[in-house]
Amino acid sequence: MNWFFITLGYSGLSPKAPGTVGTLVSLPLGMLILIYFDAQTLFLATLLISIIAIREINKYEASSGIHDDKRIVIDELSGMWFALSVAPAISVSLSEVTDFQNGFLVQSLLSFALFRYFDIKKPSIIGRLDREAKGGVGVVADDIVAGFAAGILSALIWQGYLQFHSIIA
Repeated sequence: MNWFFITLGYSGLSPKAPGTVGTLVSLPLGMLILIYFDAQTLFLATLLISIIAIREINKYEASSGIHDDKRIVIDELSGMWFALSVAPAISVSLSEVTDFQNGFLVQSLLSFALFRYFDIKKPSIIGRLDREAKGGVGVVADDIVAGFAAGILSALIWQGYLQFHSIIA
């Protein structure tokens, strides 16, 4: 078991809100992958990390007997990166990150907020996965679905904004 990996560089050891801290660490890392590579690279990296996370979490749970330890935050990285691979899902240069018109920063921050909301509230299938799935799959799957939902909703909100803005302009 790799404690550094499953606590995302020990960010999960934060005494307050380790899940939020883990997500905050994940956000700029994912944004950098989008800036220097592309959404497909981020998506594939997320799949690989998620698979490794499931294996490492299973090892941790077998040795500790603790399911879904709050210090394990690699699942937050999986969820946040899934959200970012859906929205903004565009490649921009570093100088274009703060350009409001491309939506990169807005969608990234909106994805963060929506992911945290879905991860904390666990509505619908997200909560069901959290309660019923066992082992590492149970720990990671709810975050992946929360991230996917956050990305889709973020993209829909951004597109709605663009449509509304074009009507009133």
